[in-house]
Amino acid sequence: MSAYLFVHFKEKRTPDGEQVYFGVSRDGFHWESVNDGNPVLWSYEGDRGVRDFTITRTKEGKFVILATDLSLSYGMPYQYENSWAKVSREGSKCLVMWQSEDLIHWSRQRMLKLGDEKFGCLWAPDIIYDREKDDYVIHWSSSHVCNHFGPKAIFYTRTKDFETFTEPAELYRKEDGGTVIDSAMYEEDGVYYCFLKSEGEPSHVILVKSEHVTGPFERVEAFDRCMEGLEKGKYEAPTAFVTADGRWCLMLDFYGCKAAGQGYVPFLAESLKSGRFVRSDASFSFPYGFKHGTVLAIKDEEYERLKKFVKSPDEM
Repeated sequence: MSAYLFVHFKEKRTPDGEQVYFGVSRDGFHWESVNDGNPVLWSYEGDRGVRDFTITRTKEGKFVILATDLSLSYGMPYQYENSWAKVSREGSKCLVMWQSEDLIHWSRQRMLKLGDEKFGCLWAPDIIYDREKDDYVIHWSSSHVCNHFGPKAIFYTRTKDFETFTEPAELYRKEDGGTVIDSAMYEEDGVYYCFLKSEGEPSHVILVKSEHVTGPFERVEAFDRCMEGLEKGKYEAPTAFVTADGRWCLMLDFYGCKAAGQGYVPFLAESLKSGRFVRSDASFSFPYGFKHGTVLAIKDEEYERLKKFVKSPDEM
């Protein structure tokens, strides 16, 4: 793989921002928009808006996008009465999925109801392949009846084909009972590392690790020390990838300012094991503020197809 795709949304106050956008890069450092910075996919079901994307390439070469079903532009002032508590309890009951063979032609939108009445919201999905079980683990953030829909935890389901799914189970919950959301998991040398946004103490992104996809997990304290210098409660939506020179790049979504200034902030490390990430803003450039997405390594021919991709505004 010699190029990268970033699947994301835009922090706008209009419904077109909460749709599927693509960015591409040759080196992972300098990014360009796809389709002239317009949406590549639109959500027409559920809340009619999507956020918090993940994308994976399956063993068979198929691409799968999952997203949170949520439109704050449409729903927050009306359906949810400007209440995040109401969103957490009553919104986002399904995840949204699209599939493709070539990153250009996508299936119809599918709504995945992975939870039941015990779940409040299903937010910020992520996908990782489990070598031990030879299947895929989809994990996400939810409020749940077990603590009266209070602080959120991470839950997961397993699938081999993205058609059938196991009953959801708990993946990770903070020992102090505080909220964790926005899980993003990666494998390095047989160890699974999971970045999480922690609310409360600490109020920043944390890193946990395990020899198994579903835990048990332990904190990576070296990463905590790296995050101590950041302003609390202003970073979320971690996504990571390996750069061409073998380093790990961690992107954190900075939301602690007005919408125009929001977007991803990059950090670089020699390995996940080290936990030592250094902020590296000067090494990166973005055409606009990418929001809550995932980076996927792609091939040269896939990069070239995406660079040429143009979608008419009247196409679904």
